[in-house]
Amino acid sequence: MKKFNIAGVCIKEKHYMVDTTDKIKKIEMMIEDGAYFTINRSRQFGKTTTISMIGNKSNNRRRSKRNSIR
Repeated sequence: MKKFNIAGVCIKEKHYMVDTTDKIKKIEMMIEDGAYFTINRSRQFGKTTTISMIGNKSNNRRRSKRNSIR
């Protein structure tokens, strides 16, 4: 059963979340282009979760690139 998370990273399978797919894609494009960005919001807006999701996707891409080289 899903719950509302009030602290730390939200986990899609465990917590209610807003779909941030478009926001994540825009941030990833900025990172690929070498652009700077900030995430500046008040409490409970998903800053930690957003950064965690971007980091996980980036790590997964790096791992898949390393595996394809071998």
